[in-house]
Amino acid sequence: MIDPNSRSRLAGVLLLTSVSALIAGAAVVVPSGLTLNPADPAAALAAVAGQTGLHLTELALDVLGWLALTAAGLVLAAGASEAPRPYLVVPAAGAAEAPRPYLVVLGGGLLAAAGLAGLLHDAGNLALTQLSATPAALASATAVLLTAKWAVNLAGLLWVAATAATAAGLLLPAGLRRAGMAAALCGLAAVALPWTTGTGGPPAALEQLGYALHLPIMIWYGVLGVRCLRRRAMAEQAD
Repeated sequence: MIDPNSRSRLAGVLLLTSVSALIAGAAVVVPSGLTLNPADPAAALAAVAGQTGLHLTELALDVLGWLALTAAGLVLAAGASEAPRPYLVVPAAGAAEAPRPYLVVLGGGLLAAAGLAGLLHDAGNLALTQLSATPAALASATAVLLTAKWAVNLAGLLWVAATAATAAGLLLPAGLRRAGMAAALCGLAAVALPWTTGTGGPPAALEQLGYALHLPIMIWYGVLGVRCLRRRAMAEQAD
């Protein structure tokens, strides 16, 4: 059997890598105007053609982030399903009375699915890089943009569900559990935003609000990643 401490540290590294890469990618996209709104495909193609290097840099960060998130979800699910008790579970003051390993497995699976949906989003944006060299392919670019945008919306929805399941399943301090649920609500609001704009799609300002509403989920998983890395020390204190 794999040492739970090693598995926990791996989960922590993957979660922190994912969060760091995705936040860095967003920090590149938002100020540079590379959010690529499907409502204006011509402007999206022009933005990519004019900043191809920056676009590819952001894509590399995004791919790293989603890949790490997929791997982290698989590690979390495996750790909860194989260990005698859910790993990452360390008695703490204010913690819930009983862990729910089946919810941790569900949360890990949903987290991995979110990462895969994010990679589908990146595949669409990578295809757009080539389409930007052919301005005549505007119809194709529109279809690719729409697919990529709804793929990342699906990734956000799966991530929200994963956050709620993981926060409910792990034995965590009550404050951290409540923070996870609050972060999931913020993420749900971000996922719902595109549905409020009808057939026109969300404007750039609304997309940036969506990025901001997803930030609490990323911060929460960052805290969870640090907790994973500190598991051995916490376990020793608990003993």
